[in-house]
Amino acid sequence: MKKTWIVTGASVGGIGEGIARAILAKGDNAVITARSLGKLEAIAKDYPDTCLPFALDVCDRDAIKECVKAAVEKFGTVDCLINNAGYGYRSSVEEGEDKGIEDVFNTNLFGPIYMIKAVLPIMREKGAGVIMNTTSIAAERSAIGSAYYASSKAALDLLTDGLAKEVAPLGIKVMVIEPGAFRTNFYNDSLRGAELKIDAYKDTAWKTSKQNFVNKAQQPGDPMKAGQLIVKMAEAEDHPFRLLLGSDAVKAVTAAAQAKIDEAQKWAEESASTDF
Repeated sequence: MKKTWIVTGASVGGIGEGIARAILAKGDNAVITARSLGKLEAIAKDYPDTCLPFALDVCDRDAIKECVKAAVEKFGTVDCLINNAGYGYRSSVEEGEDKGIEDVFNTNLFGPIYMIKAVLPIMREKGAGVIMNTTSIAAERSAIGSAYYASSKAALDLLTDGLAKEVAPLGIKVMVIEPGAFRTNFYNDSLRGAELKIDAYKDTAWKTSKQNFVNKAQQPGDPMKAGQLIVKMAEAEDHPFRLLLGSDAVKAVTAAAQAKIDEAQKWAEESASTDF
C-alpha cells in the first residue's frame, strides 16, 4: 500500500536527499522540504507525480501547518514524518551569540517539535504512523566548540525517547536517527558559528570553528546508503529505537556509553551514600 512521507531538510547533497530518493524509488509519495525550492528541484523533476517540493522554514509554525495541509490535500494523508532539517553551530560556550544560540535550538529542537505536533492528530486518528528524528552522535557526547549543537540534538534525542513511550500504545512508531560523519553539505552550507573574540579559546574551540575548519570531503558516510537504511528501518517490524548510521557512529556511541558505565561504577559507593 502506497504511503505518504514528509521529509524535512531534503536538500540535494545530504542525507535528506538519500531518504527522499529511497522513498520515491519504491513508489511512495513524498513531500520534501527545504528553505529554498531550488535545493529540491533535482529530486522533484525525477518524480513529478509522487513528489511534492515545499519551501519550508521549520521555525515557522504557520508554514508547518500549510505543509501538512498541502500533503493531505495532494496525497490524502501523512503516514511517516522524518525530521531531518538541522545545522551545525561552532562556538565556545562563552562566545556563543544570543541570536545564533536561539536559531540553532529553534531549528534543531523546536522545529521538529512543531512538525510532530502538526502530524500527530492525523496519525492518532488512523492509529498508525512513523516519526523519525535525526539527531547526531553529538547527542551522545559533546566536543570542544560544539556544545550548543550537541545540546540541541541531545534535547531532541530525549524528547524522542519520551514521545516513543507515549505514542506506542496508539500504534505510532518513533525512532531516533544518529548519524556519524557523512559526505554531505553539513560542513559547508549547514555549518554556522560565532565570531572569534576571546583569545583564551584559541587553542581549543577556535581550532574547530567554522572559520578554521577545512572540509576535505573524506567523511566515511554515504548519504544515499543512509537514506535506504532509514526507509528500510521505518518499515521494519524489528528495528532499533536509536538507529546509528556509520561505523564511526557505532564506535563513538559505544565508547561514550562505556565511559558513563565506568564512571557510574567508580563512584557508585559515594553516590549510594546519599540514601536514607
